[in-house]
Amino acid sequence: QVQLVESGGGSAQAGGSLRLSCATSAYRYTNYCMGWFRQAPGKEREGVAAIYNIYLAGTSTSYADSVKGRFTISQDNAKNTLYLQMNSLKPEDTAMYYCAARTGTCNRNLLLHQVTYDVWGQGTQVTVSS
Repeated sequence: QVQLVESGGGSAQAGGSLRLSCATSAYRYTNYCMGWFRQAPGKEREGVAAIYNIYLAGTSTSYADSVKGRFTISQDNAKNTLYLQMNSLKPEDTAMYYCAARTGTCNRNLLLHQVTYDVWGQGTQVTVSS
């Protein structure tokens, strides 16, 4: 069973940066996808960024339009950690952020959809003030 533990949330001013980390055992698998989701109070959970690794074919990434050019998803396989670098933060980025994973094949067209993932972290809060 893959486990996920997020960290790195906190408070930032608008225009500032934060980096979220997700410690994971998913990298034991040759094929997997991982994503970052967020949920603001009173809103549905939405996909923010995702990464899909296929054995010998490399990785691909996907971003929500609202974060393109500001957020970057990356991974350090040696440290078994997934990252989300968040720059140029806006108050509307305030939410609980969750790391999610699925081992095996993933639907490229659904990388930012909750249905793709079967393991979730506990979440880490990000608050951006204006």
